[in-house]
Amino acid sequence: MWVYCTCDVAEPPPIVLFEYQPSRGGEHPKAFLNVGHEFYLHTDGYIGYDGVENAIHCGCFAHQRRKFDEAMPKNAPKDNSARIGFEYCQKLFALEREFKDLKAEERLELREEKSKPVLDEFFDWVGTVNPLAGSKLAKAITYALNQRAPLSAILLDGRIELSTNRIENHIRPFACGRRSWLFADTVDGARSSAVAYSIIQTAVANGLNPYQYLLHLFTELPTKLTKDPHADLSRFLPWSDETQAKCKNAQGGSARLTLLQ
Repeated sequence: MWVYCTCDVAEPPPIVLFEYQPSRGGEHPKAFLNVGHEFYLHTDGYIGYDGVENAIHCGCFAHQRRKFDEAMPKNAPKDNSARIGFEYCQKLFALEREFKDLKAEERLELREEKSKPVLDEFFDWVGTVNPLAGSKLAKAITYALNQRAPLSAILLDGRIELSTNRIENHIRPFACGRRSWLFADTVDGARSSAVAYSIIQTAVANGLNPYQYLLHLFTELPTKLTKDPHADLSRFLPWSDETQAKCKNAQGGSARLTLLQ
C-alpha cells in the first residue's frame, strides 16, 4: 500500500491518498507523482523514490535519529558517538517545536539562523566518525552521508518538515489493522481498502470525526446521486464549510483512534 499526502499548510487542504500496487517498485511513485513540474518530495531514504521526475528530495530526521538510537548502548556516556549523533537530532527537533506555530517564511528565516549551524556542525562531525564496519553505528553514519542533501532540504522552504512522522501517523491505523485481517482476498478488495482509508484519513487530517463524516456521506450521497449522477459533490469534501459544520471532531483524538483501531 503506497500512501501520499499533501504538506501541512493551510492551502491546499490536507489530503491523504492510499493506493494499492502489486509491488514496492519505484515505477509506482514515479507514475503517481508525474505532475510535470518541480516539487518537494518528502520521504525516508528508500531508493525506490529516486526515479520520481522533477522531485526535490527531502529527508527524514526521525529515521536518522532512530538509527543513532538503535546504535546507542544502554547508559551510553556523553562521548559515545551514537549518543552524540542522537543529541544533534534532538537539538533539531527541539528547534522545530519552537518554530511550530510560525508562518513558513518566518520558520525558514529562523532555520537559517538557528538550525543551519546545528546541521553544519552535525555533518562536520559525521565526517570524522570512523565506525566499525557492519555495525549499527556504521549504518547510521552511512545514512547521514548518503542523505546529506535531502536532510538539509529544510533550509530550502519553510513548508518542508523535519521528519515524515505526520504521514506515518496516517499509515499507522492501516499497519495496526492488517495485523488482524492480514490479507485482502482480491485486488479489488485491496483497492477498496485504499479508497476507504483515503476517505477516513483525509477526514482525520481535516479535523473531522470520521464516524460522523462517513455517516454524513452514506446518508446523503445515495439520494443526491440517484437524483443527479453528475451532481456537484464539492460540498461533501472534508474541507467544505458544510462538512466542517456537521462533522467537526469535538472529542479530540480519542474518538477517531477508537474507530480506526
